[in-house]
Amino acid sequence: MIDFLYSIDVAVFNFFNQTISNSVFDKLFPFITEVKHWYIAYLILLLICFFKGGRIGKIAVIGSLILITVTDQLSSSVIKGLVERVRPCQVISANIFESVGCPSAFSFPSSHAVNNFAAAFFFYKIFPKLKWILIGGATLMALSRVYVGVHYPSDVLGGALIGAAIGLLFAYGVKQLDKFFQKKRMERIAS
Repeated sequence: MIDFLYSIDVAVFNFFNQTISNSVFDKLFPFITEVKHWYIAYLILLLICFFKGGRIGKIAVIGSLILITVTDQLSSSVIKGLVERVRPCQVISANIFESVGCPSAFSFPSSHAVNNFAAAFFFYKIFPKLKWILIGGATLMALSRVYVGVHYPSDVLGGALIGAAIGLLFAYGVKQLDKFFQKKRMERIAS
């Protein structure tokens, strides 16, 4: 059964990494997958959220910084060490498209997927109008990891599920914290 699931994983990996490979994607996905290309966009979005999102926006910005720290450490330092899955770029040698180098760290889960889906689901639950932009961006980031040859599809799928669950949990916490502050504010006004 494990061999069958792995063969499906490799087939889907080959589809994204080789079958749909073209000169446009060969430039686009390595750009998308590089987190440092998104720092300014992340900073602008956090500043907008902080200054235009009211009290919950301020709580969300602080919560998102804690969220990303938790998800990144959980995926990189805990789960990867427990699972110890070798990356496809270290195992599959036949015609693999690999444009960003092959990291030596383990493969499951994709920390890019965990972090981006955690942030996407976190902010979508707080600001529902952004749902499709956030989830679409996280999906592109996750698919880019398969396209550039550093993750299996199951790595990004597992990362997406882990990230989404943690993001939803943090969003719930932020909403509860916002309700607490709202209640305290109303009590101060009433007294």
